[in-house]
Amino acid sequence: MPAGVTLGALGVLGFSFSLPATRLAVAGLDPWFVAFGRALVAGILAIAYLALSRAPRPSVTQLRRLVVVALGIVIGFPLFTSLALTTQTSAHGAVVIAVLPMSTAIWAVLRASERPPLRFWLASGAGLLAVLGFVATGGGFSGSLGLADLYLFVAVVLCGLGYAEGGALSRELGGARTVCWALVVSLPVTLPISLYTADFSRADGVVWLSFGYVSLISMFLGFFAWYAGLAAGGVAKIGQIQLAQPVLTLLWSALVLGEPVGWPALATAAVVLVCVVLTQRSRVPSGSRGTPVPSVSHHR
Repeated sequence: MPAGVTLGALGVLGFSFSLPATRLAVAGLDPWFVAFGRALVAGILAIAYLALSRAPRPSVTQLRRLVVVALGIVIGFPLFTSLALTTQTSAHGAVVIAVLPMSTAIWAVLRASERPPLRFWLASGAGLLAVLGFVATGGGFSGSLGLADLYLFVAVVLCGLGYAEGGALSRELGGARTVCWALVVSLPVTLPISLYTADFSRADGVVWLSFGYVSLISMFLGFFAWYAGLAAGGVAKIGQIQLAQPVLTLLWSALVLGEPVGWPALATAAVVLVCVVLTQRSRVPSGSRGTPVPSVSHHR
């Protein structure tokens, strides 16, 4: 199995529990603290990693691009999903999150200069329809569209942007250093908001474990594998592995939160697997940013 696919799959596995963990965390913590506090914790870890790895400072151009990455993955997605999950279930969130692979592919065209072929778009669209059909009939979607759905939609758009820009930038900085620098760049925002919204009066052990997960895995280590995978295999192509994420999220929601998931799960998972395989077999030409991942020695 190609390294990009393996790393991407590890990232998706880590991210698949993000919505259930966020749902548990916002039950006892302010949603703004969950969003910005997890970025603060990850930012502190990022400083330590960058110092130990003696990472050089990004250029001015790279810093501008890191701001875009931070807007998507450090601020946008965590904030809007936290706000949405104060009133909606994790399973419901999987409905809109199913659009994320397509959002990532579109941003890959706009920001990473990639040009997926028609076969890629057909396979990606089929996988998207399969997942949406699954969550619609399997208990992942209920009720009318509301403010929470708008929050989730904004989260998906911003997250796709952060994935595409971060994946392209990882070809220059490396996956781990890209997310670490994005977290550090965000500290002037995440630190004061975290301190202002900190209220631990309703937090119990489950809440803190969930907050720890979204801080360490969802906001930090998961991106080590994810951005490395995007850089190695292409943003649009590897991004389609996310098609499996809503199915996994629904399974986690059922197992951990007791939220209902219907019978079509296995059939949809099989369809998604076929679609992922088809997207991975498609050649995705890259533009000017589609350069190989630099070796570690180039960062020293």
